[in-house]
Amino acid sequence: MTELDPVIHAQARLRVVASLSALGDGDLIAFPRLQELLAMTAGNLSVHLRKLEDAGYVEISKTHRGRTPATLVRLSRRGRLAFEEYTEAIRTLLDPTLPKEQP
Repeated sequence: MTELDPVIHAQARLRVVASLSALGDGDLIAFPRLQELLAMTAGNLSVHLRKLEDAGYVEISKTHRGRTPATLVRLSRRGRLAFEEYTEAIRTLLDPTLPKEQP
């Protein structure tokens, strides 16, 4: 049986990774915008981002826009690959007769 990545499989983290995967490769999103899109509290989103960051799936940059601190988030190459593998594993679980996608 196909193993699902436990880091991504948690519902909130799956929503985060799916949202970030919709961005272009290397594109960043501001933390407040991601929080708004996912309708999550800042604390809840922070906890899930930390878990994803620890796994190497997201990259978080702290910067300033003018004098205002800004936190920017993006899906890393490793995170994008992990999400692609996760979605392939889900497809296989749902329909094991489907051929695997080739890169």
